[in-house]
Amino acid sequence: MAFLYEKKGKIAYMTIDRPRALNALDLETLREFSQALLDFRDSAESWVAIITGSGERAFCVGADIGEMLPEMERLRNEWWRQPPTILRGLELWKPIIAAVNGYALGGGLELALACDLRIAAENATFAVPEVTLGIIPGWGGTQRLPRAIPAAKAAELLLTGQRIDAQEAYRIGLVNKVVPLPQLLSTAEEWAQRLCELPPLAVRAAKEAMIKGVEMNLEDGLRLEAKLEDFLFTTEDCKETQKARLEKRKPLLKGK
Repeated sequence: MAFLYEKKGKIAYMTIDRPRALNALDLETLREFSQALLDFRDSAESWVAIITGSGERAFCVGADIGEMLPEMERLRNEWWRQPPTILRGLELWKPIIAAVNGYALGGGLELALACDLRIAAENATFAVPEVTLGIIPGWGGTQRLPRAIPAAKAAELLLTGQRIDAQEAYRIGLVNKVVPLPQLLSTAEEWAQRLCELPPLAVRAAKEAMIKGVEMNLEDGLRLEAKLEDFLFTTEDCKETQKARLEKRKPLLKGK
């Protein structure tokens, strides 16, 4: 298998396992990734996911050029035929953390951008070099990068294909935190555990409102926010968290 999927408690672990290919994505890996995401989405027990790459050299260097570029060209007018993932084709409101070890290039950076929180190891390197191959990022890079960092910096990266290191990525707001490589996964797990201590339906609603709201005008965004808040007031977890606060104890969350 080229992709590892494991669930421990409320955390799902997804690992691209092609270290000899610097965790490049081929069709088999994309299919396994898609299946894992669908299982994570539909699992009542899984509240947070961590995505990383196998080994120390690379998170993911994007598409496997030998296999994927001809396939992407063949399906250039039918991208929906590719397995649905968070890159394109799949809505998933549960929070996802990218633990970026080493190279995050092209589709690898686009994968990190499709996650909600990004923690980088000190050896991480980021770039969208597609223009150097005569193409553009096709898994969301041209859309998500300008939404994640200042437009001028996004233009610089997209138009030149230049690489930046982890500290520069942190400086421009591309990643949330930079840690030594040995601490990467444990830090991601700490963040995941922190999310697991919160009412999951509220976390998912916050993510949905944030992502959908970017595409809306303010009034429509406020309506969406109000609709989601009205729903949350009806949930068991909302009532339990309020009761637990009054009783000065930890809430017993059910995700209901």
